[in-house]
Amino acid sequence: MCSSRVQDPTGDITGSPVKKRGYWGVYNEDRKENIAFLSFTDSFFEAGFPVPQVFFADLEKNAYLLEDLGDTTLFGLIEKERVSLQELPAEALKIYHEVVRWLPRFQTEGSARINFRVCYPRPAFDVQSMKWDLNYFKYYFLKLAKVPFDEQRLEDDFDALTGFLTKAEDDFFMYRDFQSRNIMIADNKPWFIDYQGGRRGPLQYDIASLLYDAKAVIPDPVREELLSAYLDQLEQHIPVDRSTFLHYYYGFVLIRILQALGAYGFRGYYENKTHFLQSIPHAMQNLKTLLRQNRIALELPMLRQALESMIADPRFNSQSITQSDLTVTIYSSPIKR
Repeated sequence: MCSSRVQDPTGDITGSPVKKRGYWGVYNEDRKENIAFLSFTDSFFEAGFPVPQVFFADLEKNAYLLEDLGDTTLFGLIEKERVSLQELPAEALKIYHEVVRWLPRFQTEGSARINFRVCYPRPAFDVQSMKWDLNYFKYYFLKLAKVPFDEQRLEDDFDALTGFLTKAEDDFFMYRDFQSRNIMIADNKPWFIDYQGGRRGPLQYDIASLLYDAKAVIPDPVREELLSAYLDQLEQHIPVDRSTFLHYYYGFVLIRILQALGAYGFRGYYENKTHFLQSIPHAMQNLKTLLRQNRIALELPMLRQALESMIADPRFNSQSITQSDLTVTIYSSPIKR
């Protein structure tokens, strides 16, 4: 997706949430992704959710004109104000509380409003979606990093994990990439973007994505505070059995961390975008915390062995990790048809 900013000469539009802003001209050749984003945005905007307004769209030309919400993300605010990794800046914590008040509305009210038939690339976070994420982690992190594991036993653990997670109630809107870089700050309030990968799914995944967002580095006590605040707000919309919610929650924390590590491996080691590698030590700390708390409600012996090996590996725990820490060899051979 490519975009360019055009300044609004009037400086204001009646009803607009942000004054003196411009527009983003977006061009994206992926038509299905455009349809999903524009359809979801229309539904959310009509419901009064804090999402950017679409002023013009031409699907035939793969382009649309989108409201500019500024340059400040929640992650950017954290980076600017943070003085210690042991605490979250006060202004950022305030925004996080606003965010966890909005998330249940996206998941429940949003689910009732959007057209799930336009979801892309999958209509639901089903077994196939989970296997894609787990294999992403296996091929782009474990194998590239030469982390030892028994492939059949690891696949058995993947089957056990997906079988467990698919038992969670999943008739909700799952934002999919609900993290601090996809939350803009304008008029001192959160605004939400990049939900075009949304689909039908469980409640637990999005709050896990938010609270275990690697580089945001949310301290454990703050995670617990925000999770409790989220559940309090969720109960304003639907009945919630907290013990059942938490029974599945930490399994979703695990699969989200693994998906993120797969992305860091692909972007950092395979595509040579080295800034993605700087998130790996923080993801390792999240994994360490998760495994030490022992809250995942099933045994995954081979996966756990591989993760413990990663946690103990100094290559993945240095704050200055670089591509040179790994050697990647790619082989090719003729394909027999």
